[in-house]
Amino acid sequence: MLNKIDHIGIAVRSIEEKIPLYRDVLGLEFVGEESVESQGVRVAFFKLGESMIELLEPLNETGPIAKFLERNGEGIHHLAAGCDDIDAARDAAARGELRLLSDKPLDGAHGKLISFVHPKDTGGVLLEFTQRNDH
Repeated sequence: MLNKIDHIGIAVRSIEEKIPLYRDVLGLEFVGEESVESQGVRVAFFKLGESMIELLEPLNETGPIAKFLERNGEGIHHLAAGCDDIDAARDAAARGELRLLSDKPLDGAHGKLISFVHPKDTGGVLLEFTQRNDH
């Protein structure tokens, strides 16, 4: 079912201010950035082995990343686990009485399908399932 750490999401106030840290100081390969309007976020990805570091900057003051930054400041926002069948991962989570934060998989960055599990059901960790969307 879940087969890898896809990425670690880190909430930041400014992607531009953090790019030099991850690219120049830590030496990670900058993969690119994009906006995901439906999630109210701008993202930048850095390759770290087979996984990625995803920087998340809010597009507005009302989205989930803006609210996270207001409550917690900058830092780790979520852990994303890759899978080949996001519906099967969602079904397994539901059978385990984990609350899903959407009724169906959503469109995410890099053309992936995404789905989040409520952090209160996973020991305080916001868990994201990701699946490549080859459609």
